[in-house]
Amino acid sequence: MTLRMKQTDIDSLLAFDHQHLWHPYASMDQPPPAYPVVAADGVFLELADGRRLIDGMSSWWSAIHGYNHPVLNQAAIAQLGQLSHVMFGGITHPAAVRLGEQLLAICPAGLNRIFYSDSGSVAVEVAIKMAFQFWLSQGVQRPKLLTVRSGYHGDTFAAMSVCDPVNGMHHLFRGVMAQHVFAEAPACRFDEAFEEHHIADLKSLLQQHAGDIAAVIIEPIVQGAGGMRFYAPGYLRRLRQLCDQYDVLLILDEIATGFGRSGTLFACEHADIAPDIMCIGKALTGGYLSLAATLCTDRVSDTICAGEAGVLMHGPTFMGNPLACAIACASIKLLLSQDWQGNIRRIETILRQQLAPARDMAGVFDVRVLGAIGVIEMDHEVAMVEIQRRFVEAGIWIRPFGKLVYIMPPYVISDEELITLSSTMVRIVSTV
Repeated sequence: MTLRMKQTDIDSLLAFDHQHLWHPYASMDQPPPAYPVVAADGVFLELADGRRLIDGMSSWWSAIHGYNHPVLNQAAIAQLGQLSHVMFGGITHPAAVRLGEQLLAICPAGLNRIFYSDSGSVAVEVAIKMAFQFWLSQGVQRPKLLTVRSGYHGDTFAAMSVCDPVNGMHHLFRGVMAQHVFAEAPACRFDEAFEEHHIADLKSLLQQHAGDIAAVIIEPIVQGAGGMRFYAPGYLRRLRQLCDQYDVLLILDEIATGFGRSGTLFACEHADIAPDIMCIGKALTGGYLSLAATLCTDRVSDTICAGEAGVLMHGPTFMGNPLACAIACASIKLLLSQDWQGNIRRIETILRQQLAPARDMAGVFDVRVLGAIGVIEMDHEVAMVEIQRRFVEAGIWIRPFGKLVYIMPPYVISDEELITLSSTMVRIVSTV
């Protein structure tokens, strides 16, 4: 069913948006075009003028089951009839408990404590606070974090402070953010053998600063918005060993990689390791509502609760939102009820086939694929407004940034839809 709007109504909508609504990473003085979406179903976004676009972004990697899914819709409707929201302070509810049970069943072993929050950035904030409070509760000052370059962990201030300090989106704030310790980005590609020299810089920094480092925070296997880079599982295994050797906590940011995107349920499973603290979000609710969680080991929680405060000093208003928790339960159950690993391999195979021709194109620096992630990295920054306009005219939705043109499609995408999406992406990239 089309929800096509009259052109006068579209013009009015866009005029208000242009004048008053501030979009992410956009100027209010000269904002880029905003495309009005009025409906979505499956892998398609429907524009106000009736055009339908194949969504290659899964709404920033969250809508793994596509849009308007009957199972998730029903979960939302059922929960709305019972309880849409209640404060989590002093109160619990079935949806939060059921979700917790599901998470403990699938998350890496040892992560037994769950702190709900309302977004991925806040989950990272909570993880960082946990790490600092873990040491403060023992009467120890460890005021620094160690991370790697080309990372991205969110837009709030503690999260910004561990994003890439030079090429990241937050370098303008360097003078007002906490200053942490940065190692070289992992240089071993996912399909390369890890060697000790690949982690030598990080190891050296751990040796130098071990007494000041509360935790190492890193995106496992896939560095997302900081560069869409994939690195070898051996690097992550060795990092776990080094954190244990130097008695430093390991925080894994699985917000982008959780729930199957890289080919394993959580990316750290490629390395067969578990962190001390882990952040999840994005696909947790299948893209329906904002919900995140920070999980930790008994050691972390017990140490914090034995300290001076006796509690973790954090409490978001919408923590454990029943509506979001109920949809998350349905989303996880839906994912696990299918051959999701086989489906991700299907997507990966098609992406490898369809993106391969781009390797020989002028202006292309690299092409890489892992799980349901396909990346074409250019040797120059693309003109985002112009290339996005051409993608829309061709019937696909892709939002490049910098030198990166990439897709993370919904898992429900068909072979035909995926071939159309990826081949159109390559055709247009060939002319930029």
